[in-house]
Amino acid sequence: MQYHDSIAQAEQKMHAAIKQLQLWHIAATPINYAVSYGYLNKHSKSLNSELEKQLASKKKLDNFFLEEMYRQYILGQSSFRGELIDDLDEVLVDLQTNNEQSSLNTKRLVTELDENIANLKSTDRSEIFNAIKQIRITTQRFKLEQEKLAKQLQSSQKSTETLRSELDDVKKEIYLDPLTGLFNLKAMNQHLELWLSDDPAKQVSAIVINIDQFAKMNESLGPLISDVLLTKIATKVSSYVGESGLPVRSAGDEFLILLPDVKRIVAGEVAEKIRQSVEKLRFITSKSGTRLPQMTLSIGVSDYNVATSANNIISQTRALINNNANIRTNYVSIANN
Repeated sequence: MQYHDSIAQAEQKMHAAIKQLQLWHIAATPINYAVSYGYLNKHSKSLNSELEKQLASKKKLDNFFLEEMYRQYILGQSSFRGELIDDLDEVLVDLQTNNEQSSLNTKRLVTELDENIANLKSTDRSEIFNAIKQIRITTQRFKLEQEKLAKQLQSSQKSTETLRSELDDVKKEIYLDPLTGLFNLKAMNQHLELWLSDDPAKQVSAIVINIDQFAKMNESLGPLISDVLLTKIATKVSSYVGESGLPVRSAGDEFLILLPDVKRIVAGEVAEKIRQSVEKLRFITSKSGTRLPQMTLSIGVSDYNVATSANNIISQTRALINNNANIRTNYVSIANN
């Protein structure tokens, strides 16, 4: 067992975990339960810190946030990653050994050829004959050794391809939101760090996209239909992001687009196109043919230096929507200079 509890202790914590979810007003799904259990168990300081930070900010805990916590602190890919690192290390050792052996074989071949070529200049026919024979033996041995190394290299290449595939899967799990396929906050932080190291003066425009009335729609339609709508909108949003941009799912019903080296006014034009395109979407259930409510977006646009933290970028841009004096929907708010 991960927490090494006795049966009695586990049962006590099980009831406490359920009660904690009730206090958080969160459904007792397996993922939510695992996070609650881990929180009460205090197994991960990082998990507890993130949860307490969220609670202190008076932000509502929702399924999306707890799923993020589950993936980062409960699921734990440490064992798999450890095996992956061991496999990578083994492949690298094999490649290094093969390179060293190939270099040694080549050096020995050149040395023996130099020695025997000198004998070819002899006037003694027997010495010339022996030199030719020795060259033939040396080159044949070198050929066999290289063929052996080639097979070993081919095997290492196959292992490398397998590891590359596994790494791609790990990257998807680490950096992608499983529902929408967009990047997650961890990927956002990584990109900001890379952009900062590349150019500390780099500017990035941020577009925060909130789905209007999504919580009410989730309650009335249910999570399955709501997830489908969310995925459809995410696909539409990401279609407006170029190769250099980064589409992120930043909250349960919120997306974020980062556009490096794009002016705020241009980002505002992109935001307006996204708003209009989603407004035109029409959704109909496949089974009953029922027409679903129109979906609209409220969008905030601003720009930042890449040294700005991900949390500040999100919160400050989100404020353009949430702090609007007149409660509005289906609009784009661009920050003033």
